[in-house]
Amino acid sequence: MIRNDLRNIAIIAHVDHGKTTLVDEMLKQGGVFRENQAVAERVMDSNDIERERGITILAKNTSVMYNDIKINIIDTPGHADFGGEVERVLEMVDGVLLLVDAAEGPMPQTRFVLSKALEMGHKIIVVVNKIDRPDARLDEIGDEVLELLLDLDANDEQLESPILFCSGRSGTASLSQYEAGTDLKPLFDTIINYIEPPKGEEEQPLQMLISSIDYNEYVGRIGIGRIVRGSIKVNQQVTVCDYTGSKKNYNSKIVSLLQIQGLNRVPVQEACVGDIVWISGIEGITIGDTICATDTPEPLPFVKISEPTVEMTFSVNDSPFAGKEGKYVTSRQLRERLFRELLKDVSLRVEETESTDSFRVAGRGEMHLSILIENMRREGYELAVSTPRVLFKKDENGHKLEPIERLVIDVPEDCVGSVMEKMGTRKGEIVNMHPQGSRTRIEFLVPARGLFGYKSEFLTDTKGEGIMSHVFEGYMPYKGDIDRRSTGSLISFETGEAVTYGLFNAQERGQLFITSGTPVYEGMVVGASPKTEDLVVNVCKKKHLTNTRASGSDDALRLVPPRILSLEDCLEFLADDELLEVTPESLRIRKRILSNTQRAKARAKA
Repeated sequence: MIRNDLRNIAIIAHVDHGKTTLVDEMLKQGGVFRENQAVAERVMDSNDIERERGITILAKNTSVMYNDIKINIIDTPGHADFGGEVERVLEMVDGVLLLVDAAEGPMPQTRFVLSKALEMGHKIIVVVNKIDRPDARLDEIGDEVLELLLDLDANDEQLESPILFCSGRSGTASLSQYEAGTDLKPLFDTIINYIEPPKGEEEQPLQMLISSIDYNEYVGRIGIGRIVRGSIKVNQQVTVCDYTGSKKNYNSKIVSLLQIQGLNRVPVQEACVGDIVWISGIEGITIGDTICATDTPEPLPFVKISEPTVEMTFSVNDSPFAGKEGKYVTSRQLRERLFRELLKDVSLRVEETESTDSFRVAGRGEMHLSILIENMRREGYELAVSTPRVLFKKDENGHKLEPIERLVIDVPEDCVGSVMEKMGTRKGEIVNMHPQGSRTRIEFLVPARGLFGYKSEFLTDTKGEGIMSHVFEGYMPYKGDIDRRSTGSLISFETGEAVTYGLFNAQERGQLFITSGTPVYEGMVVGASPKTEDLVVNVCKKKHLTNTRASGSDDALRLVPPRILSLEDCLEFLADDELLEVTPESLRIRKRILSNTQRAKARAKA
């Protein structure tokens, strides 16, 4: 059976190349919204954090109707840390739109997601987006994409992929770079004509692979997947197998069946081959399971998700301010929340440690784990997290291997020297370097641990004009020791409230992170010292009042504005002997050993 009334596509690209904006215009021109309907920008980014940061974190489904043909569209994340989302949703589609920025060209994440799509044999439509940028390089982008396809061993058909030139913001597409389009009709026509319709045996027993999981407190877990064979109905009895072949649930019942129409899930009574559906009613369903007919339990192979490369320790908050701001503070609540995250995030790993109060959490990168921490703190959790650590491996000969990232840096010419110097100390190796007008693009292979804490330094070195992005390249031999941090910490001497007089004296020692009136405790980090060793400062110190006054020294004390750290900044700043205390209202960096005297004794012993 060939479903000529249906196409399933995914949109893949590097972060910030305009996927979600293009989907907005496809929805508008596909008639999903009324003429006078007020529509938010980037309507697919429904999560608060996605809207704040301007990035897509979770893959999301939508659909448009064009010439009586339904096009299911999956908008995927562009950031490398959320690659697990992309890898599994590619199972649900027959082709992909590869978006490439008209100025930046193919970037590291473009290479990563494209290689996954090519491995699965998907048809590719290349979309050069943002052609209205003043620095667009339309003549060169096509060649760069072709080089990338050749580099990734694309087959002959994939090398002949059609190229379109789009402006996602203005909603235009054309087949020629020399002609401005008027609407997205050429893009829709190319999808219909080039991407193959779903095929399958409708009369055969049911087979459906679960590629994603949603959760609803009313119906429980919802499985999302594509029907590969047969058809599915409401109230149908099914068997669930995991990808190893063992049966999990015998004779489960499909309680509800939903399909996407525009941005809404619509209940249906029946769906068949090629349809992407939401099903509920099956307890314990998870990603990689196959929904089968009861008499023929045949599991489908599941895509191997790339392994995590970075881990952190999540533990119960035991600081002097513990329990004051959070709603969920116990180890049981922390454990339940982490293991619940595993149900929908296949790239994450959670392990229990010898201590009942702490858990090892491994993910694809610092950002992957920081988004989890941010979500937890918004839900009311209070916890302490350690410094990010990379996960090492050993080869057959027992040699130590470490994860290496492919880093692409785009900087003004006068900043190249400082970037090269910093990369040298972080064991980075130059792979490629070519000028682009007044800017230079440099590719490095650098250890993942060498990138910890580099982003803020990079923005300072390039005066905010540099662009950096990286993607996991593979495991390679250990490169040697790298100094994690060149600065020390300013540590609070006592518990109390920071006052202007104490802060005024402390700011001469380094850069402060807190303002007057901030509650502090002994062992809490209140600033950064330019020297490598830590310094203890008394920010609670008040001026002793006397009857004498001096006209010069009693003027108002002026404080330098403090540096307010974001969650990512805190994780970058953390030293090995420090923890980050995360609560719904505060982020506090602290020493593992809070007592100044005990810390000095421990250092003397070491």
